[in-house]
Amino acid sequence: MSNIQLTSLTSYSLLQSTIKIPDYVSLAKQLGYQYLGITDRNNLYGALEFMQACQKENIYPVLGLLLEYFSEQTQKEHEIFLFAKNYQGYQQLIQLSSKKMLDDKVKLEDFTLSDLFAVLPLENELQVLFGQPDAKERLKQLSQLFSGDQLFYGVSYQQQVKEDFSLWLEKNQIKSAAYQLIDTLQEEEAFAVKVMQYIKNGEQLDNFQQALQTVSNAKSLTDPTEVKKWYETNYPDSLLQTEKIAQSCQFKIPLHQKLLPHYPLEEGLSAAAFLKELCETKLLKRIPSADAVYRKRLDYELEVIHRMGFDDYFLIVWDVMAFLHDKKIVTGAGRGSAAGSLTAYVLAITDVDPIKYDLLFERFLNPERNNMPDIDLDIPDNKRSEVLQYVKEKYGQNHVAQIATFGTMAAKMVLRDSCRVFGLSQSEANRWSKAVPNQLKITLAEAYRTSKDLRELTHLNARNQQLFKVAKILEGLPRHVSTHAAGVVISDQDLLEIIPLQEGTEGIWLTQFTMHGVEETGLLKIDFLGLRNLAIIADTLEEIQRTKKFRLQPSEIPLDDPLTLQLFQRGTTAGVFQFESAGIRNVLRRLSPENIEDIAAVNALYRPGPMQNIDTFIKRKHGKAPIDSLDESLNDILANTYGVMVYQEQIMQVANKMAGFSLGQADILRRAISKKKKSVLDEQRQAFINGAKENGHSEQKANQVYDYIEKFADYGFNRSHAFAYSFVAFQMAYLKVHYPAPFFKAVLRSVQHNPKKMKEYLNDAKTAGIKILNPSINESFYSFSLQDEKTIRFGLGGIKGLRRDFIYDVLDDRREKGHYTSFDHFLSRINQKNSKWLKEEYLLPLIAIGAFDEINSNRRQILSQLDGSIQNVIYSGC
Repeated sequence: MSNIQLTSLTSYSLLQSTIKIPDYVSLAKQLGYQYLGITDRNNLYGALEFMQACQKENIYPVLGLLLEYFSEQTQKEHEIFLFAKNYQGYQQLIQLSSKKMLDDKVKLEDFTLSDLFAVLPLENELQVLFGQPDAKERLKQLSQLFSGDQLFYGVSYQQQVKEDFSLWLEKNQIKSAAYQLIDTLQEEEAFAVKVMQYIKNGEQLDNFQQALQTVSNAKSLTDPTEVKKWYETNYPDSLLQTEKIAQSCQFKIPLHQKLLPHYPLEEGLSAAAFLKELCETKLLKRIPSADAVYRKRLDYELEVIHRMGFDDYFLIVWDVMAFLHDKKIVTGAGRGSAAGSLTAYVLAITDVDPIKYDLLFERFLNPERNNMPDIDLDIPDNKRSEVLQYVKEKYGQNHVAQIATFGTMAAKMVLRDSCRVFGLSQSEANRWSKAVPNQLKITLAEAYRTSKDLRELTHLNARNQQLFKVAKILEGLPRHVSTHAAGVVISDQDLLEIIPLQEGTEGIWLTQFTMHGVEETGLLKIDFLGLRNLAIIADTLEEIQRTKKFRLQPSEIPLDDPLTLQLFQRGTTAGVFQFESAGIRNVLRRLSPENIEDIAAVNALYRPGPMQNIDTFIKRKHGKAPIDSLDESLNDILANTYGVMVYQEQIMQVANKMAGFSLGQADILRRAISKKKKSVLDEQRQAFINGAKENGHSEQKANQVYDYIEKFADYGFNRSHAFAYSFVAFQMAYLKVHYPAPFFKAVLRSVQHNPKKMKEYLNDAKTAGIKILNPSINESFYSFSLQDEKTIRFGLGGIKGLRRDFIYDVLDDRREKGHYTSFDHFLSRINQKNSKWLKEEYLLPLIAIGAFDEINSNRRQILSQLDGSIQNVIYSGC
């Protein structure tokens, strides 16, 4: 036991511990611990991170769980420490934790527990039953569950076990094991744990000084020699059992497994054959003019996809996209490097022809580097749940999960939380919050250095000093679990055999591991990204269909439309995806793009780093500076960008053309340069020079070009991504030019809870000749609506101070009974619908903005008589 610490709550036992795993492992190493464990309450959030941290420090990790289980005998919940002997034991922990986190009730007898060690804590089920007739039977049952000799009763550090109880257990062959449950690393953090408990329960400290004095410091990581000395004096045999547990629980969680799911096919049909047949069938439908170049590229891609084992992956993504298209859900043109795949284009996963726009498959999937493909799907943000439900139904509840992420206690939030616990008023809490500078990701330490107000506030009195000290300890700790915005895991194996799960939203489970843990395990992750801009496009297209009686498809929008190009040239791109900021609109005006190629270049250049090339690019485009491609052999590669290396793909093409690199090797070069590892850089430079010399170039020229590549590698942008997102931008710009009223209605709907953006778009709409009508109690809907081809009606949901449920009740009543004829008529009907709305606070915003003007234009009169009008309705019983 002198070098063993197994029972520890980490910060992943949310709001119960200040122990961060890296700090825990590091301090344990310094103190001389050789075996280290974690036993977070009911969850395995930190299991993988902990195991990897221990392996890094050459400490033996022991994975455990402090489980709250339900006992039929006591009809209560009790705690038990469980430790995994091997990988099968780890899977048993996964089952137990997942069950607990999914439906909150676990009975031990419902599970196989043969590969787990169990230690009963000081307060346990058998202690409650001790002396009762069924105590011995329950003891026998628990012992059998844990294979007879794997159940122990715990002896807690510096605490005594009742002698008659321990004698009874020993008599029944249950031995003792030493344990110390810790929740802090240092004694001074103990009070912060108490504050966290109050945060969790929404309670306040009555007297912080008194609370500070009553804090127990026995739950901190202790010098192992002190622990050993106490046990040798009091319970010497318990040390031996703890050593047995620690030494028996040694295994590694398998990482980087190939856990790609299989697309469901008829028996006897391979994924590779089905994918090939599918692509060949769809090629001419997608590209009627497809020639030998397309066929050769498609054959090559399919061969690489099959060789790398990703046939099923493409079929799964194709299936999801086919569902979206079948449901007439607007999808993005692609994201990231996936737009460089002809296979993805043929399957309508992307909408950018990679051959037409010179996009490279190897930037997406490199046959010389065994990387996972990464196809992220952009869908309207209001349709994401529909897609998730489809995937869940297709593959099954146990095979699909969203991915967890943790919200942490940031500087301002942790101060507010601490203020509440310390009993400070709202105005005092605001003062603390305002004392922290409004800087992204600022820490309390940084804020203290830079803010005089914060320093003065901290040193105002002893309470404030203690509050700030606690806040600094709690800062950065996880506070709650939330759902990753995009990531979804799909597996054809039962996920409960691979990773721990917990309850999610809308019937879809959530992984207990974060994105990093899911990917390290080897599971397939697909990002379903909800884009507001696609919802705007979808809303606009639906309005066009409703008013014009035809369905415009985004793919039908011509990318050389003169009016749309003129909009980009004027820089009037408010509401257009990726081209909204004042800075990029200024670049558009200066550059005056003439085609989608220019638009994509602006998209790629207007980012930190590449920005420094904008002036050169513009001068060369307008003939005010000479175009220098460094070497004639590179002219074709750099012609579209006027000799400026804008895209990562250009780096790859230059290495391919000049130095004879395969495109796969060129992608490795690109990645190596971006990582700036000198040994690798030197090795790649020599390979480039050698290849260039073999192709007839001088060493001087080869060095010159390689220097240029090194300089621009950091600034190069993914061309596939730039084009895919520029397609979406062009589609939005086209709709803005040709269908302004439906477009602005959709844009305004998307920002109706953002007053600043709403004002900007309203002004832009008026400039475009669109008339904006005030909110109307008889004509407005919840959101903005189209009155006619040139007129948009303001929605009731955009009125500040109105509750959503009040608006919905008004709209329901109007739908059921028709228009209101007078203000009193409105009051009478609303009283009948729901009398709680008959209050000035709900009516004043409607009156002030003129929502009743069409039935009574005298707002002053309505306001002056409002109280009397309400009383009349109430007393008349209308």
